[in-house]
Amino acid sequence: MEFTKFINLLKKHKFGIAIIPILVMGLTFMLVKSMPNVYISKGRLSAGITDRSQQLLSDRESQQESKINQTFSNLIQTLQLKTVYDQVSYKLILHELTNQEQFRKPSGLMNDLNESARKHAVEVYSRKYANRQPLSLYDNDEKGLNEVLKSMKFDYEALKNKVKIYRIDNSDFIDLEYESENPQLSAFVINTLSSEFISYYFSITQQNELKAIDYLSDLLMKKKDSLNQKMDHLKNYKIQKRVLNLNEQARSLYGQIADYETKLELVEKEVQANSGAIRNIDSKFTDHEKKYLESSLEGVNKEIVATQEQLNALNDAYIKSNFDKGVKAKIDAVKETLNQKIAQSADKYIVTPLNSKEGLVAQKLKLEVELELAKNSISSLRGAIANLNRRLDVLVPNEAVIQSYESEISVAGQEYIEILKKFNQTSMDLNASVRIKQIEIALPGTKQPSKKIILVALSGVVSFALYVFVLFVLFYLDHSVKNPAELAIKTDMRVLGFLPVIKSSFLDIQKLWTIDPEHSLSSGMNKLMRTASGDLQKLAGATPINPSNAEFKKLIRSARFEINMALMGGRNLVITSLVEGEGKTLFSLSLVSAYQMMNKKILLIDGNFLHSAITEMTQPKYFIEDYLMGKTSLYQLVEESNISVLGNYGCDISLFEINNEYEINQKLLELKDAFDIILIEASALSTLNQSKEWIVVADRVLSVFEANTTITHEMKEQILYLKGLETKFIGWVLNKVTS
Repeated sequence: MEFTKFINLLKKHKFGIAIIPILVMGLTFMLVKSMPNVYISKGRLSAGITDRSQQLLSDRESQQESKINQTFSNLIQTLQLKTVYDQVSYKLILHELTNQEQFRKPSGLMNDLNESARKHAVEVYSRKYANRQPLSLYDNDEKGLNEVLKSMKFDYEALKNKVKIYRIDNSDFIDLEYESENPQLSAFVINTLSSEFISYYFSITQQNELKAIDYLSDLLMKKKDSLNQKMDHLKNYKIQKRVLNLNEQARSLYGQIADYETKLELVEKEVQANSGAIRNIDSKFTDHEKKYLESSLEGVNKEIVATQEQLNALNDAYIKSNFDKGVKAKIDAVKETLNQKIAQSADKYIVTPLNSKEGLVAQKLKLEVELELAKNSISSLRGAIANLNRRLDVLVPNEAVIQSYESEISVAGQEYIEILKKFNQTSMDLNASVRIKQIEIALPGTKQPSKKIILVALSGVVSFALYVFVLFVLFYLDHSVKNPAELAIKTDMRVLGFLPVIKSSFLDIQKLWTIDPEHSLSSGMNKLMRTASGDLQKLAGATPINPSNAEFKKLIRSARFEINMALMGGRNLVITSLVEGEGKTLFSLSLVSAYQMMNKKILLIDGNFLHSAITEMTQPKYFIEDYLMGKTSLYQLVEESNISVLGNYGCDISLFEINNEYEINQKLLELKDAFDIILIEASALSTLNQSKEWIVVADRVLSVFEANTTITHEMKEQILYLKGLETKFIGWVLNKVTS
């Protein structure tokens, strides 16, 4: 449905769709026919990024694709810097100023330069080129020279718009293209741009790398000096504290302490064992035997005690010597001597009362010697352990200081190694960096196929598409009502009929309905229609209908039938509209003529006090104000003819200001008895009470709506009012339908 509407809209504008592209194509042809020929030159650069033959460092082979793409993007952006293009601009303008063969025809500003001005321009351009400086627009002299560049189209914007720079797929190559009207100019621009870019790029990259190397070199020396200083501090501290190898010393002391503690534990066990054994032996002697034994052994034990003291001294020496084997041999010899003396003492008392317990006596003596020796060893071992702990305590502060020094040395050494790696890598990058070079020199470009025909055709296609697009946008944004179905959908109310736009040059409603002379309209209607025929064109919004237009006649009949069915016995019908100028008058007159053909007695009342169009057109004898006030009788209206007209004086007045509602209803009841149908044209609903007072006294209400009108917010309020009338409102008549 919508597509069909759009197609109909295109058909309506078919002449515009055909003519506008032709006009645009003609205008384009006039503009492009004098276009100069175009010559394109092409050059190629090798970046050396993905070319393995130029990669000297192994880490270049592991570059990621994203890193490579980023590098190429940086190169292309550097190629497009204004600094690089300025160098090209200077060389171009210097060529034009110093050579007889010029690339372009001199501009007006170039021709205005005298000899001294040319020398000054060459001097400034040359100085700016040598120093890689742009022209300052704040300086009037340099600003003027910049205008000269622009006039010759050698400025940054003009060159950049004609230069194309792109990478060839994923290769190592960058292509440059430039188009101009001169093949020599095209080649000159590409070659100059390539050389200036290479010079500029390596000047900034090498300068940055040298700065980085100098910085790293200075930092490396500082880190090395710091590392050496910390190592000297550690060395001096060890010398002062006489520390050779702190870890080995601590390990040795810990080992000795562990050995002494082990031996101390064994000796303590031995003391406990010997003490228990001696107590066990003593328990086997009686008190008498103990006294005898003590008295008899008093003399013998002197030698044993002396030997035992010697053994204790050797045992102390053995512990202090860290268990020397030579001392151990002496201890073993003294023990052997002590055992012999104990045995000799036992042999002397074979005939004593203790003869039967001589073995226990010898064993007790031996155990007492060993117990004494063990007790003496305990004190010696504990003294040795305490001495070792004191020596270890002396090492602990040294350990903390040395660890602090060693930690600082480790950090400084790591920093030195990292900076050394960066220094070496930067030095290698500087010496083995890839060199960008121009591998394909631009040659004078060949003449390109003319684009004039393409531009002309493209202008036609674009203008056609743009015209259709504009029509589509207007169609999409157009929410106006164009046919009865749309009106019924948007208002949710019945549509009784529609009338087309009147396109013929003259309207004669009388002839429209005349079949033969006998069926001619009455003289009153003849006069009404003859008077109206000259003014209906303005009311209809278009030129009047041709009398032979049967379509109009058919649609009036259809509307008359629908209205008859909707009246349901009602006699007076108010015809209104939402706003003024929607064609109420034309419809009212046409409906009068249609009812006249049914031999109905009709009364047409001009109830529009603001715009009395019917009164002006028909010039009636009687007026509604006079009738409602009793100045005109019903008899006068009835005897006039089958069609009677009540005009109005056109004063600024409303219905209920003429008479009260009750009297008006009584007068209308009289009219209902005298006429078959009463048509009342009221003002638009936008006039508020002017039309609504007529609706109050009417049997039925009908509204005329003009096609191609968008329903506004104010109209929506009036539509809600009509819906509130319920059965009194019988529906719409759509007027001025275009299709």
